[in-house]
Amino acid sequence: MSDQWWFCLKHMAVEPEKGCPNKDRMGPYETRAAAADALKAAADRNEAWAEKDRAWEEDD
Repeated sequence: MSDQWWFCLKHMAVEPEKGCPNKDRMGPYETRAAAADALKAAADRNEAWAEKDRAWEEDD
């Protein structure tokens, strides 16, 4: 079994190494659970960056 996992954006599902083309998925992740959480992790990172941007703009 593969020790790397991806989250397929086309099928909205976790896939092993042999799956859809990389252009259609996020990863690799070390665990199936981490791949399943890919969209939430990306949203959390985006929000963290947005907060930094807001703080930077407030410093002006």
